[in-house]
Amino acid sequence: MRYVDTVIIGAGAAGLMCAATAGQRGRQVLVVDHANKVGKKILMSGGGRCNFTNLQVTPAQYLSANPHFCISALKRYTQQDFIELVQRYQLAYHEKTLGQLFCDNRAKDVLEILLAECELGQVEIQTRCAVSRIRRVTDTDSPPELPETARFELLTSLGPVYCESLVIATGGPSIPTLGATGYGYEVACQFGLKVTELQAALVPFTLKGSWLTLAQSLAGVSMPVTIECRQQLFREALLFTHKGLSGPAALQISNYWYPGDALCINFLPDTDLETELRTWQQGGVKAELKTLLSRLLPKRFVTAWLALPELQQLEGRPVAELSRADINSLVQMFQNWSCVPAGTEGYKTAEVTRGGVCTDQLSSKTFEVKTQPGLFFIGEVLDVTGWLGGFNFQWAWSSGWCAGQYV
Repeated sequence: MRYVDTVIIGAGAAGLMCAATAGQRGRQVLVVDHANKVGKKILMSGGGRCNFTNLQVTPAQYLSANPHFCISALKRYTQQDFIELVQRYQLAYHEKTLGQLFCDNRAKDVLEILLAECELGQVEIQTRCAVSRIRRVTDTDSPPELPETARFELLTSLGPVYCESLVIATGGPSIPTLGATGYGYEVACQFGLKVTELQAALVPFTLKGSWLTLAQSLAGVSMPVTIECRQQLFREALLFTHKGLSGPAALQISNYWYPGDALCINFLPDTDLETELRTWQQGGVKAELKTLLSRLLPKRFVTAWLALPELQQLEGRPVAELSRADINSLVQMFQNWSCVPAGTEGYKTAEVTRGGVCTDQLSSKTFEVKTQPGLFFIGEVLDVTGWLGGFNFQWAWSSGWCAGQYV
């Protein structure tokens, strides 16, 4: 049996940030994780280069049933605060697009900074440590050798541990091959907290039938698009795959998509296709439609799209022969294409989980459960989901740092 001030379950981005912050306050901190090593999502993120934050973080980039909850933490620990941290360690990084900051070298550089910060706080980290039970200690069953501050007992694979503050930083079930589970939600339910509806997010879409066949024929083709669902629009790259639709555009809009929703895609976001077609007609251009459209879009895509039943009668036509109805059909299919995905690839490839522990039950200042003194939830396990582009890591840093001030 042992006692520490603070136990943090989960050695990911939020858990390590919280541990370092609390440890440097002088708290005795123990981090436990059932996985064989820490920071697995950090290591695989951003293609191995970790998109660790974004220059343009605001509450508008986060989804939650309680949209005001994230405001306080994002203001108190900003993206600039984390940038200053990595600059102290002379991390080499660059802005890719849309404010996204990536390591120049490897994601492990970010993890090593977090571990160095934990070492400064004398944080103890135990991997391969499973927690089988958590219970609140009462006055009647507290071992006499425990300090009065003990609130929780954890039965772990390394023995019983008692603590004053317990932090759940377990994330969600996305990418289970990295050891992700829904354990944090089980703990929430045990202590009477509500968990909102959960769904895989920042995840590719699957298609079926003729649309799947089409996507498979175009696998590997990528292009800039605008994509819209539920009045939310993103301008990013779309990638066709052997399963359906991926790329940043698909992942971004998946945060807002629910089964049965249609996606509306404009494959020519910088072009007014109707005006372009009429300009070609008025200029006496004699080339075939396919040839001219291939100046604007990948040739494989144009060939496949013009072979669709709605357009196949136009495939070999000179642009000069197009009627008003023909032009309307082309505009509809190239700039206002709509499809209903069969679903998503699910948690196995999802970068995050949408939904989570209901934030109405937590303090937005401390991340402590209002009805359970000493119990804290941080990071992805909460009902706060960020856009693609470093926003979820920033939420981990912000929530972890803020809770670290109080645990």
